Amino acid sequence: MHEELVDHLTRSTPLNRGEALRVIQDVLAYFDETTQEYVRRRHRELQADGLRNTAIFEQIEADLKYRAVAPPELTLRQLRRMVYG
Repeated sequence: MHEELVDHLTRSTPLNRGEALRVIQDVLAYFDETTQEYVRRRHRELQADGLRNTAIFEQIEADLKYRAVAPPELTLRQLRRMVYG
């Protein structure tokens, strides 16, 4: 799985093959979240930090632009619907 990337990491870092493979798997798992799962998780995290919904949804909207595979641009209303249905 991802042999070229494993080879690249072992050449460019002090990681051995097993470590490089684990790093790749961790990164892929992190970005495997759907947009809806990401929005719900971030909403819970930011809410736990004491932010109010207005600030939460603005932060999520800004964060989504920097995901590895950016989803289509979502309105604040669409983000709210993902959380509250």
